[in-house]
Amino acid sequence: MNKLDEKLYEYLTELAPRITDKWLKTRSGEKGSVYSSEADDAVEQMLREQNAVTNKTITSAFINEHQVVAEEEIEHWALMIAKSRVESATPIYEILDAMRKVRETYWSFVEQFAADHSDTVEIKDVMHWSQIVHSAFDQLNTTLTQLYYDLTAARLQGQQSLINELSIPVIPVSDKIGILPLIGDIDTARAKYLLETIPNKCSEFGIEMLYVDLSGVSIIDTMVAQEIHNLIKILQLLGIDSTISGIRPEVAQTSIQLGLDFTQMKTYSTLKQALQASDLGGKEAGLVQKFSE
Repeated sequence: MNKLDEKLYEYLTELAPRITDKWLKTRSGEKGSVYSSEADDAVEQMLREQNAVTNKTITSAFINEHQVVAEEEIEHWALMIAKSRVESATPIYEILDAMRKVRETYWSFVEQFAADHSDTVEIKDVMHWSQIVHSAFDQLNTTLTQLYYDLTAARLQGQQSLINELSIPVIPVSDKIGILPLIGDIDTARAKYLLETIPNKCSEFGIEMLYVDLSGVSIIDTMVAQEIHNLIKILQLLGIDSTISGIRPEVAQTSIQLGLDFTQMKTYSTLKQALQASDLGGKEAGLVQKFSE
């Protein structure tokens, strides 16, 4: 590290709070954004602390042997920012725009240093610092966007798993009887999840008789019809009797065109009819009858 680099490092370290103050003034008045100038004091304090880490991370490149930010420092910084912005549901374009302003603000202090030391700073020095600063910011942005994507994808996957769990419920109505009411469109992904989870749920609840109601399903394509047929077959192999209700005419036509044989399965036009037709004991009959009404 040459003398000018060392002086610039000390200058940027000493003026780090002023760099943060100047950057905070670039915030817009857009409401609802974490970067809004109208954000409360707690948010502003968070931004101030995070920007201090940003400045320290970038400035560290000037004293690094290879004059780049250490990989572990980049990952630590990016994980801190990415987690915070995912939790606040901040769009990636807002983050990148804020980083652009951070870069411009930071570089303005490098320019000021060059101006203050114009008697010793040459063009080659400014070009050298430009490469260090902009390369460091590029590293930060790349790692940040990757971690932001990973965290967002993981959150969405968790939410989708919860949606799948709630949208395919096996509802025990007695010790051995369960109802599977399916509502909404069933695409290939949901049908696959259905096939993977329902047999396990039935075994977990000790279900011996499952009523599969399709009256709330508006569209079933050929792949989904096949999966439902396979589900019934799997349940039969597990010793679980199944009754299907609410099959729409178009679904029935699709099944026939596919050559799927539902004739060996109990089918009814409504769930109420299916429950009424079942040969159930007193208490169980009362439970399922109450559910169907």
